[in-house]
Amino acid sequence: MTTLTQFQPAPVIDETTRLLIEHYIFPEISEQLAGLLQRRLAEGAYDVDGAEDLARLVTADLQSVNGDRHLRLKYHADPVPAEQGAATLAAMRRDFDTSLGGAPRVELLSGGVAVVELAPALFPLEWAAEPLSAALTLASRSRALIVDLRANLGGDPDTVAFVCSYLLDERTHLNTMYWRDGKRHEQSWSLPHVPGTCFGGSKPLYVLSSGRTFSGAEELTYDLQQLGRAVVVGERTGGGAHPREGWTVHPHLEATIPVGRAINPVSGTNWEGTGVQPDIPCAAADSLDRAHALALTRLAG
Repeated sequence: MTTLTQFQPAPVIDETTRLLIEHYIFPEISEQLAGLLQRRLAEGAYDVDGAEDLARLVTADLQSVNGDRHLRLKYHADPVPAEQGAATLAAMRRDFDTSLGGAPRVELLSGGVAVVELAPALFPLEWAAEPLSAALTLASRSRALIVDLRANLGGDPDTVAFVCSYLLDERTHLNTMYWRDGKRHEQSWSLPHVPGTCFGGSKPLYVLSSGRTFSGAEELTYDLQQLGRAVVVGERTGGGAHPREGWTVHPHLEATIPVGRAINPVSGTNWEGTGVQPDIPCAAADSLDRAHALALTRLAG
């Protein structure tokens, strides 16, 4: 006779709180959250039937103190690889292979205005450099460019810098990351050379945003906006500025914990919690037509 083993939340909570205290970018908040999770465990709030329910409850508690949307207990239907970060990387690879490498659309609109859609993520640069270079080079001869990030959920800061390098004329300081590990600052700069042809730093540039635009896609939007290089058209973005790492804490659960925070060299801050505010607010569904009209008007002038 087979006996079903009851789901045990305590080991998951214990490991998640340990990781929080050791790695979360805000140590004082990690102590608060660790205490909250342990109290909720003792109260029986996590006495659930399975990992998916636990992920939902713990994520709500993790985000209850400072609203950090990168801070999650993430459920995976398929078993999670044990190696740190492997679960997220495997999911990203599947998306990469089905999205033309993260550049699913390059189109020329009337008036010589090009659209390059980057979605669903800014994939690791060792994967994405070739397809992104191809897309941006193809669009480089346009009179104006619209970069569509409405469905982009984030990605690699190195890939952000790579894309920016096609849209600027000079090597430029884009962002600084402060990492809790070693209490160190790491600057991100556009590259002095890229494969293919650059659109450059003088022709009209527009970025489309939505409430789904998140994380690394927000950095790309924010960097270009703060530099005065792009006009952002659409909706306020999701508001996640903390790069995170993932740890397996159960065969189907991954604790994702922010380990750094962004510091923009122009604003001195970032978009955490507030999102990137568009220069031209409108519904995301209308933003492409709005940006195209703006580009045509500017070119005509």
